[in-house]
Amino acid sequence: MLLTDIFGRNFMDDFFEDFANSSFYRSNRIGSIPAMKADVQELEGSYQIDLELPGFQKDDLHAELKDGYLTIKATRQGKEEEKDNKGRYIRQERYSGHYQRSFYVGEDITQEDVHAAFENGVLKLTVPKKEPQPKIQESKTILIEG
Repeated sequence: MLLTDIFGRNFMDDFFEDFANSSFYRSNRIGSIPAMKADVQELEGSYQIDLELPGFQKDDLHAELKDGYLTIKATRQGKEEEKDNKGRYIRQERYSGHYQRSFYVGEDITQEDVHAAFENGVLKLTVPKKEPQPKIQESKTILIEG
C-alpha cells in the first residue's frame, strides 16, 4: 500500500520522480563538459557575446561566419591514466567533447567586423550593429538573337 499526503498526491511517485530527475542520474554527469553558456549584451554600437568555455584552450576553438550566422565550435580530447608502481594500469579514461553555438548576426557583417578574444576560459566576441542595406535591384538586358 502506498502512502499519500494530505493533498492526495502519491508520496512514492514524488520520491522516485525527484530521485530520477536528480543531477546524479542525468546523462551529462560523467566525462562531459558543461554546455557553452552565453551572455549577450547590447552596447552602444555593438553586441558583446561572452561564451564560457572552462577547460578549453585557444587552439580548441574555431569561429566561422557564413550566411549571416556566427558559429563557434569548441572541441576537446584528452586522456587520464593512473598506474601503479610497476607500470600496470589501475585506471585509464579517455574523453572527447564537442560543442557548437550559432548566432544570427546579419548578412551585412563581415569577418573583419567581428573581434574575438579568449581569456580565462571566456571567449568574448564583439559584433558591430549594422543596419541591413537594401539590395539594389539590377536589371540585366538579355540579348535576343534572330
